[in-house]
Amino acid sequence: MSQATPHPAQPFEQPWHAAAFALTVHLHERGLFSWTEWADTLARALAADDRAGRLDGGDAYYTAWLAALQSLLEQNGIAGDDEISEMMAAWTEAYLATPHGSPVTLSPEG
Repeated sequence: MSQATPHPAQPFEQPWHAAAFALTVHLHERGLFSWTEWADTLARALAADDRAGRLDGGDAYYTAWLAALQSLLEQNGIAGDDEISEMMAAWTEAYLATPHGSPVTLSPEG
């Protein structure tokens, strides 16, 4: 009889790690990039961070994840640097204005 591997109680260390993961999966499912294209872009971002000494676990992995996603969005003409910067600023503002424990949401204009 085989035993099931226990699942971690919390698969992501931070909520934003889960959000970055979910956003990437959602954009892939919408057909904006292939999974091979994503994996190659993430591998390049992780290798660059490792060479630069920035890959030290935890947030570093998901920081590279976001850099890869931004790069892929720009390369594929989905969103430019200005659009990405504006969205990141809107999310930061919404996050800081959201009471602890409540979901972060953006206004339709945001």
